[in-house]
Amino acid sequence: LLLVGCVAVTFAAVILLDAHIYDDWRHLYFLWAPLSLLAALGLARLVSVVKRARFRAAVYGAAGAGVAATLLSMALIHPNQQVYFNFLVDRVALEHLRMQYDLYVEHSSRQALEWIASNARLLPSEGLVNTRPSYLTEQNAAILPAADRARISTNHGFAVALLRSWMTDRALRRVRVYGSTSVSVEARDDLRAVHHATQAREPMLDAAFDVYRLDDAVALVMEPCAPSFIEMQATVLRATPVDPGDLPPWREGKRFEPRRFRHFEYGALFDGKCVLSLPLPDYPIADIEVVFSPPLLDDGDARETMRRAKANGRLLASAFYDVYLSDGDSSPPRLVYVKEDCDPLETEHPFFLSVYPRHASDLPEDRREQGFERFWFDFHRQGALLPEACVALLPLPDYPVAGFRTGQRVEGDDGNLWRAEFTANPESHRAAYRMVAGRESAARSVFDIHVIDGALVYVKERCSPADTEARFFLHVVPERESDLPDPASRSRARGRRAGRIWPRCRRDCIVP
Repeated sequence: LLLVGCVAVTFAAVILLDAHIYDDWRHLYFLWAPLSLLAALGLARLVSVVKRARFRAAVYGAAGAGVAATLLSMALIHPNQQVYFNFLVDRVALEHLRMQYDLYVEHSSRQALEWIASNARLLPSEGLVNTRPSYLTEQNAAILPAADRARISTNHGFAVALLRSWMTDRALRRVRVYGSTSVSVEARDDLRAVHHATQAREPMLDAAFDVYRLDDAVALVMEPCAPSFIEMQATVLRATPVDPGDLPPWREGKRFEPRRFRHFEYGALFDGKCVLSLPLPDYPIADIEVVFSPPLLDDGDARETMRRAKANGRLLASAFYDVYLSDGDSSPPRLVYVKEDCDPLETEHPFFLSVYPRHASDLPEDRREQGFERFWFDFHRQGALLPEACVALLPLPDYPVAGFRTGQRVEGDDGNLWRAEFTANPESHRAAYRMVAGRESAARSVFDIHVIDGALVYVKERCSPADTEARFFLHVVPERESDLPDPASRSRARGRRAGRIWPRCRRDCIVP
């Protein structure tokens, strides 16, 4: 009853509570123990009720055959027994397992890397940097012998591509399990040559990436570009064949064969531009469609968004980025982030937006006590990089907004991440300035420093933007030393908050 309860209650809880079980059933692996014990208990009870020795031997034989089949299966596909384990499935039809089951294939990367290391002479002498090798590729490379690790690099023209079994003409090496590809090593195109080939062609799609149809591939080019557009993006290529009969059997009756490409596997960042080469199927193609995942602003939309924001929008903040409120043509309203003469690397760190509603009841229940909602967004999702500017578009919530703060996580000079925050209400700074006008300052340096209602107000008349580039520090001396944190927590806090006690003035300053 205990063992049955362990299994039954768990399954009932998952069903009744509508629990999230991600990626097959791995969150329930702990049920192997009670299931195995139940099986052993059932076998023992079965043997105990069988009176004749020959029947008892048959029971033991059947159980032993099941164990032997699993052991034999594991031996035959070693060292890839983690990919699939059932000896009774179709082991003849090519790619049957890959198409019918969820295979855990990434651990086979080690064999692919060993092949690359032993065939290093085949690698081109000069290649392009693959900006983000997969996590498991790095982990598998770490357990190779030192001599092989020295040969493994991401700056060659090869990629360890998972589940790319359909590209039969590109695979240099395959690891198969029961006829299904676990991992393959493919030659990556010379991306400099690909970029050169696009220069004499007109793009078939002019968007965030310019899309070009080449002889046997689709080329994507973005200039200027930032690493995140390679690292975080994926593209779906829908290829419609001339003859529908060329489609794989599992696409019978469909119009096209969709293929999803992760940009860091088929592209690279060099000379300030991102270039990708997405191979087409090896049958004649009538038409292709390219869908970006997630969708990106195209250059035309970004320029029009920036033009309308600057012409008709309301400027809310002018600091690290200029932030405009849309001109009323959208519901809910949207924020437009603009930075002219933008370095693509300035878009790499995520942005945040803290929204304070007019009515706390408008917030989701789990945010009401906090009093605001915080949203994170990245340029590779909501933005576009133009030669003249960086532009991002972010919808506000559909409830009335009283105010918000926004900013970006950026790298500080001391190596710590800190938030370059800027308020969306410059009037609060002007109000503080009016309050201290004519008063004697509490301290004077480059800025006059006033204390108002427990806050410091830094003021500099005839201030230039260059004056806000300096960094400021603040030493606080309490009336009672006992008010300070104890030394142990103080040292920990110093390590945690080193970036916060060195804010740049642009974080909380406005330059009239």
